[in-house]
Amino acid sequence: MIAPANDTILVDSKAGVCRITLNRPKSLNALNPDMARALNQVAKAVRADDRVRVVVIAGAGDHFMAGGDVKGFKAFFEGKPDEKTIRAHFDEMLGVVHGFIADIREMPKPVVAAVRGAVAGAGVSLMLAADMVLAAEDAFFTLAYSHLGTVPDAGSSYALPRTVGLKRAFEIALLGDRFDARTALAHGMVNRLVPAAQLEAEVEKLAKRLADGPRVAYARTKALLNGSFGRTLKQQLDAESAAFADCAATKDFAEGVTAFVEKRSPRFIGS
Repeated sequence: MIAPANDTILVDSKAGVCRITLNRPKSLNALNPDMARALNQVAKAVRADDRVRVVVIAGAGDHFMAGGDVKGFKAFFEGKPDEKTIRAHFDEMLGVVHGFIADIREMPKPVVAAVRGAVAGAGVSLMLAADMVLAAEDAFFTLAYSHLGTVPDAGSSYALPRTVGLKRAFEIALLGDRFDARTALAHGMVNRLVPAAQLEAEVEKLAKRLADGPRVAYARTKALLNGSFGRTLKQQLDAESAAFADCAATKDFAEGVTAFVEKRSPRFIGS
């Protein structure tokens, strides 16, 4: 069992599905240093744990994550830190945040975000780091950084233009306007919308489907898709060949081929 460093997140693992719950509901699950450290620790542990086949990230209460803890920022500045202290403080915190974003993006297993209510700032960044997103119909979104006079972080300046296109990314990042779940779906930022009351059931259904799938094939597919933007066509074709060979050597591939010929559903074991 993976135990978080503090109670700002909750972790529950069952049948290959690891559920990570952001647990500051009174603050709309705003990201503070304690939560960042806990997420960083848990993401590293989950990435390395072969027993975990799927990760689900959700927020406690009625919201996913309403960005960074702005009240915490204000308290920090009330101490009148000098420029060196300010730079050191945020360099340290973003190093932690960017650590768990990289682990989520690179871990060899699917990551599903279940979002409802407010998804703002770092919440958008965390959502974009996931591989798939199921959103409640009442969810609402804003990148919001421009309203604080700063730049996007937690990987959103990387993920957003790759998700919505460069022109749309400029609009979302520079204006910081709020938009609804249907707009997020149209932009390609979420995969599916479901009624709020059905979100948990739909996430559970998707997580089980992924947990029952071919683990090695999912890992290689995720790596191929992540790497595709930085490769030439020839390099991507070579990477596909190597990944296919890796999968062909697994028991799951033999099972998948046999099941197809026998006209039945495959029973993958993850190796």
